Amino acid sequence: MLERFFHLKENGTTVRSEVIGGITTFMTMAYILAVNPNILSASGMDTDAILIATCLAAFIGTCLMGVLANYPFALAPGLGLNAYFAYTVCGNMGYSWQVALFAVFVEGLVFIVLSLTNVREAIFNAIPMTLKKGVGAGIGLFVAFIGFQNAHIVVNDDSTLVTYVNFTKNWHTLGICALLAIIGLLLIVILELKHVHGAILIGIIITWILGMIMQATGVYQIDPENGFYSLYPTFEITDFSKIRLTAGQCFNLDFSGVGFINFVIVVFSFLFVDMFDTIGTLIGVSDRAGMLDSEGKLPRVKNALLSDAVATCAGAMLGTSTTTTFVESSSGVGAGARTGLASVVTGLLFLVAVFFSPIFTSIPGFATAPALLYVGFLMISAVLDIKFDDLREAVPAYLTIISMPLMYSIAEGISMGVISYVVINLVGNIITDKKKKITPLMYVLAILFVLKYIFL
Repeated sequence: MLERFFHLKENGTTVRSEVIGGITTFMTMAYILAVNPNILSASGMDTDAILIATCLAAFIGTCLMGVLANYPFALAPGLGLNAYFAYTVCGNMGYSWQVALFAVFVEGLVFIVLSLTNVREAIFNAIPMTLKKGVGAGIGLFVAFIGFQNAHIVVNDDSTLVTYVNFTKNWHTLGICALLAIIGLLLIVILELKHVHGAILIGIIITWILGMIMQATGVYQIDPENGFYSLYPTFEITDFSKIRLTAGQCFNLDFSGVGFINFVIVVFSFLFVDMFDTIGTLIGVSDRAGMLDSEGKLPRVKNALLSDAVATCAGAMLGTSTTTTFVESSSGVGAGARTGLASVVTGLLFLVAVFFSPIFTSIPGFATAPALLYVGFLMISAVLDIKFDDLREAVPAYLTIISMPLMYSIAEGISMGVISYVVINLVGNIITDKKKKITPLMYVLAILFVLKYIFL
């Protein structure tokens, strides 16, 4: 039955590979179960309710992706979008979290319409193949940068913004976490050299176990004030009654003090970031998995985008910010996932996490960081397909690649790439004899991106 539904042989995979890939993706994404409630609670929402909504939204979106699109992409409430929700919309702008949830719900409805009318698919296909390669490589750097941060190898610095960790000064917290992450990365590489199936997942688990051993021996020390908690999983049952505090509240509205124009701007902001984060992630991960066809198109992309849109509406009704496709899906692809079966596995694990979320939220960032660092290496290989002797293709791809980690946004990377591609090739068509066709939709996208920087 699984073969018939997910076409495993056709995609060169097995049930074992899909299960390992699904588990790997979940473990690299599990941090969202701790992070999302922490961020969204700043808006006044109940933490336990947010946690349940996060699990359910991820379950619905990821299973839809697996069943409707048959792709190994996982969804959950997105970082950046949740911060915009809590700190900008509910903080600086002063909107209630109910109004913010309604804005997310409206965004999801708009996305459903755009997905059904092929607008999002057209945008996906309009991006030139060179830029798509740049997006894949850029996501690789972005993922690696997140891995370095989660490992505490790269830390904040007042003078240079980022620097490497001082191992000796913070040995019992930052230092030991960074060292364990490096050991985990080396372990994954060694296992890959030995062609061990599930090397990434094994690396995550062993790194976590080493961390617990370090805590037991006193090498790792708990420091909650600075974000260093116990590495041992806790065995608690979630209070399901709390979901009533957020579920359906997006329709319990008080629009007093909410201007129509400002509300539209909020909806558009959610819409813009979610659209291009999702498109960028689909491009990067599917390119890495070899799913794009010769024209750079992704078969069944409409179903993938529709799954994302429906998940956003479902998440808003449950009580969480925009649900989007996660770049960490690349870790599952790196572990061998190629079909929607992996997504179903990941989705079911999010459902299980509703019952035992404290266990999964115990997975430390330094344990999943080696997976992100290794996947970053796998994805950066897309640069080999960029023709660097053609400046009109290579420079936009380069700006796409470098913008993603430095601006900490997949959407901004695509923005830089599209604007530069249109401008450089437009000028090139004027000053050189070689003419390059620029599709009308690329002009439209470039103008929209420029307007976004002016007005948002």
